[in-house]
Amino acid sequence: LCELSPTCFLSLELVIEQPIEVHNVEVEVLDINDNAPRFPRQDYHLEISESALPGARFHIESAQDPDVGTNSVQSYQLSPSHHFALDLKGFQSGSKLLELVLQQPLDREQSALQQLVLTAVDGGDPPKSGTAQISVRVMDTNDNPPAFDRSTYTVSLLENALPGTLVVKLNASDPDEGSNGDVIYSFGSYTPQKVRQLFSVDPHSGEVRVNGTLDYEEASSYEIYVQATDQGPVSMAGHCKVLVNIVDANDNVPEVVLTSLYSPVPEDAKAGTVVALMSVTDQDSGLNKQVSLRIPSGLPFTLNSFKNSYTLITHGKLDHEKAAAYNITVTATDSGSPPLSSQKVIYVEISDINDNPPHFEEPVYSVYIPENNPLGVLLCTTKATDPDVAENAYVSYSLLDGEIEGLPVASYVSIKSDSGNMYAVRSFDYETLREFQVVVQAQDAGIPPLSSTVTVHIYVVDENDHAPQILYPTSTNTSAALEMIPRSAYAGYLVTKIIAIDGDSGQNAWLFFHLVQTSDPGLFRVELHTGEIRTTRKLGEDSTPTFNLTVEVRDNGEPPMSSSVAITVAVVDKVSKIIPDTRRHFKSPSNYSEITLYLIIALSAISFVFLFTVIGLTVIKCYRYSLYGDSCCAGFCGVRERCPAELYKQANNNIDARLPHGLKVQPHFIEVRGNGSLTKTYCYKACLTAGSGSDTFMFYNTCGPAGTTGPSAVMTERHLTGQSGQSAQNLIIFKNDSITPNEGRGELYNLTMIYTYSVLCIWRRQESYVEDQEGLISSGQQSPVLLQVR
Repeated sequence: LCELSPTCFLSLELVIEQPIEVHNVEVEVLDINDNAPRFPRQDYHLEISESALPGARFHIESAQDPDVGTNSVQSYQLSPSHHFALDLKGFQSGSKLLELVLQQPLDREQSALQQLVLTAVDGGDPPKSGTAQISVRVMDTNDNPPAFDRSTYTVSLLENALPGTLVVKLNASDPDEGSNGDVIYSFGSYTPQKVRQLFSVDPHSGEVRVNGTLDYEEASSYEIYVQATDQGPVSMAGHCKVLVNIVDANDNVPEVVLTSLYSPVPEDAKAGTVVALMSVTDQDSGLNKQVSLRIPSGLPFTLNSFKNSYTLITHGKLDHEKAAAYNITVTATDSGSPPLSSQKVIYVEISDINDNPPHFEEPVYSVYIPENNPLGVLLCTTKATDPDVAENAYVSYSLLDGEIEGLPVASYVSIKSDSGNMYAVRSFDYETLREFQVVVQAQDAGIPPLSSTVTVHIYVVDENDHAPQILYPTSTNTSAALEMIPRSAYAGYLVTKIIAIDGDSGQNAWLFFHLVQTSDPGLFRVELHTGEIRTTRKLGEDSTPTFNLTVEVRDNGEPPMSSSVAITVAVVDKVSKIIPDTRRHFKSPSNYSEITLYLIIALSAISFVFLFTVIGLTVIKCYRYSLYGDSCCAGFCGVRERCPAELYKQANNNIDARLPHGLKVQPHFIEVRGNGSLTKTYCYKACLTAGSGSDTFMFYNTCGPAGTTGPSAVMTERHLTGQSGQSAQNLIIFKNDSITPNEGRGELYNLTMIYTYSVLCIWRRQESYVEDQEGLISSGQQSPVLLQVR
């Protein structure tokens, strides 16, 4: 009626009839102890790890009693236990918390399951109670390592035991359960690698078996460390040692070790000469280790022994002609049962006297190697033979010391000492070095050594590795070379001449000239071999003011190499008048007046600047004249400076003028004036006209005193080879063959000149010009004059 309320009252209305009366009645219902306490479940199952620490708490559901007051549950009782106790906590609400508390550590190996009885008792009279069964299963933890029956196992085993032979069976146990008690056997970490190769351990059965070949001589005993490991989450291991004693057997043959051999033995060696030192070893023990040595009879050798060491010495006279070598069989026998023996053959050579030097197969070697060869290329193989034997016939090759072009021979070629193969250690350049010689020495290994030499001539073969170089005219990527021809030029008129050189030689330096492109086909032609550009017909009055030509210079190499030059030919009415560049953009007629104004302003400014420059230069020259008293003239003179030694040379009483590289020339005007400390100062200029096939060189003797001899020269073309190996086709040689005395100052001498480089270095004398026996300008101090372009 009132469930768990402490008091229970029932309110009633009592109605009495006749007369009718209504009365309120409260009835208190009193509780009696008619219900026993009851747990929600009759059986409780707990799983507690044996590693649980004391003080661990485990909640248990409280018992329920529908009675109230003292008739409800008043206490709990737990059956006797060494490991658990009850803890009851009450709360203000009247509820209670029941916990099972671990008092002592659990051990699954001692007690895996514990049964407890929990009793709830009420306060009735008589009291009633209810019980519940608590089953505590102790969960195993890996707290026990495997343990072997013994810590050390000792066994004996013959050294000739076959692989697979059982050595010992190990046994280890683990009281844990499940994977914590599963034991796996393996080698311990202290087991050497050699032992692991000779023995094996079965991981499940613990059987130790022979896995390799045992050898008493190598080791008389082995220590095997074995561990047993369980399979718990944190595995634990137990260890033991297996001592295996190996029993010796006569299973090793004696071994003869040759420690020293004197071979070849000279045929004049005296009796008692030691030929070989030997030692004998047997890996067995006891009688199995005692060894005796012998050699066949009838040999000029005998054995001397000391313990296990033996010497092989000469016993009779040796004769190389009768026996050049001996194969001596040495037999070693031990004292085992049955005895074992082995043999060793010693090869002894009898040498003769080293009386023959090496001999080359060829008296002279000639090698032809193309230039630009790769490094390490084989040049040739020098072969020498020696009729002697052994070391006396062993030939080694070397290069004799020497220099090539001031450098050691070893910087050009190398030779392999054992084979005689000669290799190039650099890439050769025909233009720098065309041939050289090296001396190869072949030396035997006799005592004393004998040797011989041979000369190897190495010829560098030219390859077409230089493209033709166009010296004149020159053009760039942005502008073409400019040449002029008069409008009245006739058919066959020489426009210009292409001058080119090739750094190669032979047919690789043969140059051919081709006209590959022209704006007016058929008007110009190029001589195939000379490079002269000539007109094929007369120009018309309506001809275009300029023509664009492209000339290709190709050599005769394989494959051929070529260079090209772009030339703009301008048609002029006179030599001094050049048609304007047709590449300029023409203005429309409406802009002519504006262009004319700009031209007038520009010409006026240029004229003013030019006039001011001329006046300034005149003043400077006059000032210099007043200082030095020896000047060429008021005009600008060429710069005089000493030429580098490589730009000129003097040979055969001819003065060779050579042009330096890298300078550009204007083909129409060259002026040179002498200046400085010379007793005679002179000026001359070159005018390269467009109207003839040759150029004019004008020489002025304008600055010397009156009545002195003015030098003139006839310029001729001379072909020389420069220091770099290139063909210099345009060297000018000055001779005074045409010089006549008492010619007046200012008289013009014409000189025939071909196109040259941009700067010409000439020798001049500082004293009077006197003809020597060769007709050259000689006497006096030499100093160079640079011809510079204006």
